[in-house]
Amino acid sequence: MNQFEKRAAMALASIFSLRMLGLFMIYPVFTFYSKQLTGSTPILVGLALGAYGLTQALLQIPLGFASDRFGRKHIIAGGLVILAIGSVVAALSTSIYGVIFGRILQGSGAVGSTILALNADLTREETRTKAMAMIGISIGLAFAVAMVLGPLISGWVGVPGIFWFTALLSLLGLFVLYGATPEPKAARSHRDAEAVPALFKRVLTNGELLRLDFAIFILHTILTASFIVLPRLLHNVGGVHEDYQWVVYLPVLAVSVALMLPVIIVAEAKRQMKPVFVGSIAALLVSQVILTFYHASLAELIVMMVVFFTAFNVMEATLPSLISKVAPADAKGTALGVYSSAQFFGIFVGGAIGGWTYSVGGYAGVFGFCALAALVWLFVAATMPKPRFARTFMVHVGDVDDDAARRLAGEIEAIDGVFEAVVVPEDGVAYIKYDGKVVGTEAFEPFSTHAAATAS
Repeated sequence: MNQFEKRAAMALASIFSLRMLGLFMIYPVFTFYSKQLTGSTPILVGLALGAYGLTQALLQIPLGFASDRFGRKHIIAGGLVILAIGSVVAALSTSIYGVIFGRILQGSGAVGSTILALNADLTREETRTKAMAMIGISIGLAFAVAMVLGPLISGWVGVPGIFWFTALLSLLGLFVLYGATPEPKAARSHRDAEAVPALFKRVLTNGELLRLDFAIFILHTILTASFIVLPRLLHNVGGVHEDYQWVVYLPVLAVSVALMLPVIIVAEAKRQMKPVFVGSIAALLVSQVILTFYHASLAELIVMMVVFFTAFNVMEATLPSLISKVAPADAKGTALGVYSSAQFFGIFVGGAIGGWTYSVGGYAGVFGFCALAALVWLFVAATMPKPRFARTFMVHVGDVDDDAARRLAGEIEAIDGVFEAVVVPEDGVAYIKYDGKVVGTEAFEPFSTHAAATAS
């Protein structure tokens, strides 16, 4: 990556993480604060926790399309302002209904897809994967930091202070957007990073992709539902005051990340993706089953939290990789857009059902629901075919008509180790999926009109 691209990637990763940090920080503290809100019930608390996921799921792809017409930065700026307004509404609300409305507004600033589109505008194809990885890492770090900062800030200024802090982070995002993010030369559609309307049918009828969409939906359903009861358990059973629960989350998350890394290495380097995938679901299931029946001590809670977050982190890291491996060569951006919407919808469903199950069954009701969801997921995952270890490569082929595009695709697919090749005439790009252990990227260079090509 050159200096321009590094600057762009760092700026966009900062904007993304600033947004998500504020949204995540209430997870470990909101159940305690909700007791102060007029009209609060377990069901409404769950809705408040997950409400932003519904508007995120519904709006992020349409706003991505809107950015093609009205400009990336305009849409991102509007989303950050809406996030700030929603945060202020939630901060000033004294009823659970006001907080739910504020959370819905927060989610309406759904500019994740637009940020990725701007990232594609600002990076060359050969460096885009690295830039997207930087954004992905920033989101993971934002979640970990939020689990620590949430209780700390709540202890200083209360949960309304967290909402005010989120509004401030949104405004800081505006400063980064206009003060540190470069201007793209032009905005255009990028099939590797954006959703394309014409490709939705292919993505939504692909059984393997739907299986992965279901996976991220269930994963975040379980995560959000769990946070309706985990903070209460740490307080009521473990004796950890709400303001000091970061002392538990920090080492738990650190240990889970340390355990995750060798698992990911085995999955990718040893080509054991399916066993690792299914094994992680099984570990998550075990943690939920044990917590359903046994949650009587802090030590037990901590051990099960380590198991849960290790499995969660493995899935968070492997699922986007699987989407890239499974998606049609020219539909990666569309597949990732649908996948991301499924993730946010899972957040909403997890909050809604988690609140209801807590109201009727307490701790055991929530963990029992999560265990059942994980069991269904395990059966779905066990039947998945072994994923191909495909890499993607893009080659600029210049101006070609439809006949030349089909001929080029056939020539590329004839190379040993190539799974699929699609040449898109309007883009002047060949999208290739190949096995890196069978064929090297140098085999595709004769098809390129210049040196700009990328592997991921």
